[in-house]
Formats: sequence, structure tokens, C-alpha cells
Amino acid sequence: MTQRKIIETLTAQPNAEGAGDAIHRVSGMQHIGMDPILMIDEFRAEHTDEPGRGFPPHPHRGMQTLTYMKQGGIIHEDSLGNHGKISNGGAQWMSAGRGIIHSEVPTQSEQGLHGFQLWINLLASEKLSEPRYRDVNTEDLGHWLGKGAEAVIISGQWQLDGDMLEGPLEELANYVAIMDLSLAPGIQIEIPISTKENLIGYVYSGRVELQGSKIIERQMLITGEGDELAFTAGESGANLLLMRGLPLREPVVHYGPFVMNTNKEIESTLRDYQSGRFP
Repeated sequence: MTQRKIIETLTAQPNAEGAGDAIHRVSGMQHIGMDPILMIDEFRAEHTDEPGRGFPPHPHRGMQTLTYMKQGGIIHEDSLGNHGKISNGGAQWMSAGRGIIHSEVPTQSEQGLHGFQLWINLLASEKLSEPRYRDVNTEDLGHWLGKGAEAVIISGQWQLDGDMLEGPLEELANYVAIMDLSLAPGIQIEIPISTKENLIGYVYSGRVELQGSKIIERQMLITGEGDELAFTAGESGANLLLMRGLPLREPVVHYGPFVMNTNKEIESTLRDYQSGRFP
């Protein structure tokens, strides 16, 4: 096996989106090592008695979102009439396709609010496809328990300690495989990876050590070539999202909530939205 090395580390930066909710973001709209992932947001807040402000109605085109909640939940409504809610471990997937308008309102648990939203690119041939949406409750996700390790499989296939695991979001698996991995202190793990795929990992708690490098909380590792990822959890353990997928290698032009391939397509998108031609 050829071990993957870290070729770059990115630190999540504070941002304010929606109605002012604080998040930490890693943006990679044109990053060849993150392709097909466009962006990762982490949002975390202590419990309060105030209602969540969330993200009022806003449009999207040309990309997908995956929202995964560790604590608390999200209520989704969109212009196609979809209404869904996930909480405490559930996931929501949406493919904006040719256009959709949606809102997202957080709901807190007693532990507060903690979750992630990923933006995933769409192939040029699918950017004007019909929008789609799906909720997956926590009990329907893939779950694995090993010695000092635990995993939640959201999409795609992963091999852990000889076990082949698969997440339920097959629609997303065509683009990216996503796993939430928790490791006890000092636990080492090896994960086989296709040499053709990009692989990134976002550490949201604790620390991982990989070939002399230490990746801490709110940092993302981008790996180079190889067919295996091997790393060790730090003295307080580690929690991280691992994401891998075939790079699309297509141009990315990003304007707010729209992700297309050319400036001309962005201009057309703006005209469509402003003239009310979104669903």
C-alpha cells in the first residue's frame, strides 16, 4: 500500500451567513485538491432560549448541499413544496439543479447546536437538471463500531478493519463518499482509498497525527496520491469528517449561491432568478 501524505492544511475561518449565524468555513471553489467539494461550513452554538434565526429563503443553482447535524436540527422548506426536519445525527441532501429557493431554520437540543453543511459540485451536464431533495434520519445512516473507533457512513462505500460499509445516500455517492469518524486516544486506523480519488478530512474535535504532521480542531487536511490513509488520534482522541470523490476537473465560476462553469452561465442564472423563472 502507498500511504497518502498531507500536501496542504487549511484552517476554517469565521463567517456570518443567513440572518447572522456564526459559522466556520473552509472554501475551495477552485481548489483542485478538494474537487468535487466546494465548501465546508461548521456551525456550533451553546444552548439558548432564543429561537434560531437560520437562513431565510435564498436561491441555488448548479450545486448540491449536504447538511449533517450532530446536535440539534434543521427545518427545510423549498419552492418545490418540500418540507423536512432532521435532528441529532440526521442528514439532508439537496441537488439544486436548474434552480431552487429554500430556507433552513436551526432547532436546538439541550446540548445546543452543532452541524455541518457541505457544498458539492455538479457536472456541467447536470447543472440544469431537475432539483431533488431527501431527508435521512440518524437510524437510517450506516453505523460501525470497532475497537476504540466508531463511524457514521453518510454516502458511498468505506472499508474499515476489513468491513465493507455503505451509506444510504446513493444519489450523493455518485459524487462523494462521506464518513463521520470518531477515534479514542491513540487509536490508529488505516483506510483503503482509490488512487483516482481526491481525499480530504476535516477535524472538528481533538487531533490527528499523520506522518509527522499534527492536524488540530477546525483544520482540514488535503492529501496527495496513494491508495491508503493511515493516521493516529491524539491524546484526547479525534472526531473528523472524511470525504473522497473523483475530481470533476471542470471550470468553476461562483457567484453567491450559484455555481456554474462560465461567466455567461452566471449572467443567465441571475436573469432567470430576477425574472422569477426559478421553480
